[in-house]
Amino acid sequence: MRRQERFSNLTTPPNEYKENYKRKLNPSDIKLPLGYKIDVFAQGLNTPINMIFTENGEMLVADAGVISGNGKVLRLSKNGFEIVAEGFNPPLTGINYLNGNIYVSHRGFITIVKPDGTKEDIISGLPSFGDHHNNQVVFGCDGKMYFGQGTATNSGVVGLDNSWIEKYPFFHDYPGSNIVLNGENFITKNIQTASPDDYTCTGAYSPFGVPGTPYEWVKGIARASGSILRSNLDGSDLELIAWGLRNPFRLKFDRFNRLFSTNHGSDVRGSRPINNSPDEFHVIVPGTWYGWPDYTGGLPVTLPRFKPEGEAQPRFLLAEHPMAPPEPFALFTPHSAIMGFDFNYSDFGPYGDAYIAEYGSEAPETTGGKPLPNVGHRISRINMETGEVTDFAINKSGLPASYTGEGGFERPIDVVFGPDNAMYILDFAVTPEGEPDEFYPKSGVIWKITKNSQL
Repeated sequence: MRRQERFSNLTTPPNEYKENYKRKLNPSDIKLPLGYKIDVFAQGLNTPINMIFTENGEMLVADAGVISGNGKVLRLSKNGFEIVAEGFNPPLTGINYLNGNIYVSHRGFITIVKPDGTKEDIISGLPSFGDHHNNQVVFGCDGKMYFGQGTATNSGVVGLDNSWIEKYPFFHDYPGSNIVLNGENFITKNIQTASPDDYTCTGAYSPFGVPGTPYEWVKGIARASGSILRSNLDGSDLELIAWGLRNPFRLKFDRFNRLFSTNHGSDVRGSRPINNSPDEFHVIVPGTWYGWPDYTGGLPVTLPRFKPEGEAQPRFLLAEHPMAPPEPFALFTPHSAIMGFDFNYSDFGPYGDAYIAEYGSEAPETTGGKPLPNVGHRISRINMETGEVTDFAINKSGLPASYTGEGGFERPIDVVFGPDNAMYILDFAVTPEGEPDEFYPKSGVIWKITKNSQL
């Protein structure tokens, strides 16, 4: 039974139904390789977005706060999950732990929660008012912390797809180095006036309604959109490491101290829609430009494959590019929405390979009106020798559980290996039909996958 049919005969008022919603869970609806078992580890969570284990083996879980408006850090105790700290700007995107401090990434800020529970903002003013935000910090062997900063827009131009224009009318993307623009402008209705017949022009790297000019020079800044940033552990000496990434949602160092990042491809939306834009898994090399907004998957957006149906062929926004962007280490199908990942360093599976959560698309808003593609909503494995991507854990239907009425994965958003070498998967929440920006309370789940030898 398809999702829209399941909800078509509801008689309960929508808000009351959301509060009373109970998610169906059935581990047998998930297909695994032979020799593995999956169970529900915890349920009843609100939008769990990130999980870590401390040096003492404690499990900490971050609640994004998009349901309550209150980002939280939770600790698993013998009595269930208890609040360690709260009051963070949603979305809270990630947490990490070092020397007794919990590092919390939330919209525009990085805040540490000290052992006595007090909070201190160590970085503020990050450019996170747009579509994407600053993300989880990770710690390098150089004694620094690293994090990704997402872009304001889908593909470099503020447009009608950006719901934040009214609240932040002067916000836009910022480059990581000095750039020269082609001066291409995009005409849209002017939502900043009362007249329905008023139109405006918007250029690249400009606020809504501000046109660009040919060969316009834009100064690069350290706190750039779509970048990897680094600082001291106290937030001082913030510096730009790399840029040209649309949304570097999650970073992690491997055993060779190589820094890897996920990166989300562009959507078919806004003034400059881009079709067939893959998600990318990158090795981060300092000083590198990774191609956004003019390249995707290592290829120029001017290729015919990236032209949306019924729309113009995307053209370059930059008159000159900082460099030829590198090829991604691994590519994922467009709209997979790759999120958290972890490397396996036990006998759970091939040693050193990465396992990654695929959140899935937000069709039709991100796909140019096309229906849900059969991608995402799964855990994939990346062969770290070849870059090959294969399914590891996926619903037998290949679709999110709410779409079929089954009880498997909905929105996998993080993967972490625990001290017991089991795999823990955060499953974000269930979205009500027709309300892509809302989620059912207490529909977040933690799954646990074990290998037979561990049972």
